[in-house]
This record gives sequence, C-alpha cells and structure tokens, in this order.
Amino acid sequence: MRDNSGSKNEQASKPPILISDADRRRFMKITSAEFVKSAFTEDDWPRLELPEIAFLGRSNVGKSSLMNSLLGVRGLARTSSTPGRTQSLNFFLINKRFHFVDLPGYGYARVPKEIKQSWGEMAENYLAKRARLVLSIQIVDSRHEPTTLDLQLHDWLQHHMKPQLIVATKSDKLSQNDLRKSIARVHQLMCTEKVTTYSATTRKGRDEVWRAIEEALTVA
Repeated sequence: MRDNSGSKNEQASKPPILISDADRRRFMKITSAEFVKSAFTEDDWPRLELPEIAFLGRSNVGKSSLMNSLLGVRGLARTSSTPGRTQSLNFFLINKRFHFVDLPGYGYARVPKEIKQSWGEMAENYLAKRARLVLSIQIVDSRHEPTTLDLQLHDWLQHHMKPQLIVATKSDKLSQNDLRKSIARVHQLMCTEKVTTYSATTRKGRDEVWRAIEEALTVA
C-alpha cells in the first residue's frame, strides 16, 4: 500500500522514472511513469483529459505490487506491511498518455469505522462519476475465496456496466492443482468466465493484463 506520510508537494516534485530497454514488454513500451498526486476529494482529481485505469481490492491484496510489476518499476506505488495505509486516490501518469489510479484498499478490520466509510464514499464517488475511467482492475488473492466485499464490488461494477478485469494475485504461492481449484471457486462465486492469474514475482499473467489495458485504451 502507498504510504502517504510525505507531503503531496514533496511526492509530486519527484522526477519521472524512466524504464530501461531491458524491461520493455511485448505489448506497450513503457517510457515513463511518475506519481502525480493524492486526491482526497473530487476537486483533487487531475484535470488532464486522459483515460484512467483503476486498481481496486482488499487491503494487503497486492495492488501496489501488481502496479509496480506491470510497469517494471520498483517502488513507484509504495507497498506497506501495514494494511489500510492508502487513504486517498493515488494517480500515476504513464507514458504521458494515461493514468493508473490506486484506490483505497477495503476490508481491513482495524481501520476505524468512520475512515472505512469515508474510503468507501471516496471510491464509489470516483467509480460512479469519473467519465475518463476506461477499465477497473479488481484484484483478489488467489489463496483465499473472494470475500463478501469483493463480491459486492464486483456486483456494483457489473450493475453500473463498468468495464472490469478480475486479477487473482500471488498465484506463485500455490501449487498448480490448488491454483486451479481456487480459480474455479472465483469463477463460481463471481459468476465470471474470465479471471487472470498473476504473480508479481514471476510476472506470469503480465501480458494478459496489458492486453486488457491496451484494449480499453484503444476504445477510450
């Protein structure tokens, strides 16, 4: 999770992170990735007319690791050993062309109730109103069944006809047999035929996720 302990001005002043030639992928060539800002209200959302890819999931499900792995950048989206640290929408400008948006994690029991409520309102407001949102990537942990909150988010996205991709992270932590069983359960509970398994360690599934992102950007 992103640690927002530093000031927004200090974070926004960081120079773009350039990706080496050795880390370029088969699909999109990543030439630059930079943190733009943390948004706590709608007034804070970036004004640039650029398409956005949102990353959503439970606290400690691996959102930041997934984003860093996709970009080939270590530490751009900051991870934390303490779940529930992301308290804002965090925007990252990719290739000067589109934004990655890291939404607050949900479902961490130790977070105060009033903060949980504000996070939920912040995320739902963004998902409902943001016309530039072209794809929501919902992340689940392949080692565990989707929670009630996971299912509620999935249902909300479907009800509002939001383009969605489900990514099951940490797939390298399971045997192939256990992974098949786990993904079959995700298919069953979330009533979907398409689930992409992913490992931030091996980057297995990276091309599939980028393919979905590029398709969303193409129709944006």
